[in-house]
Amino acid sequence: MDSNNLLKQLLMIGIGTTSLVAEKIREVSEEWVKTGRLDPEQARTFVDDFMNQFKSEQGNLESQMQRLLKNTLQDIGVANQSEVNELRGRIDRLERQVRDLENRLWK
Repeated sequence: MDSNNLLKQLLMIGIGTTSLVAEKIREVSEEWVKTGRLDPEQARTFVDDFMNQFKSEQGNLESQMQRLLKNTLQDIGVANQSEVNELRGRIDRLERQVRDLENRLWK
């Protein structure tokens, strides 16, 4: 499982969600202006305040998703990059030892 690809997909979903929410909140505020529930300045302030709050919460959600993804990958036993690098180093050392032993046997 490529965690970077999954994270990119989740972030793209987040971007799409942000765009959809922004569009819908603007539609609602325009409707409220038409019906007289808000004046245009109030609507603009409402949309700006709402989107700032939404983006702030979305940033927190993205951080939580990253932690959740990392923990999930750890729980199912997917090695992280440093563990893979350590194992590669151990394999390289073992291969060298095997070659050295083979060379001694053939002399």
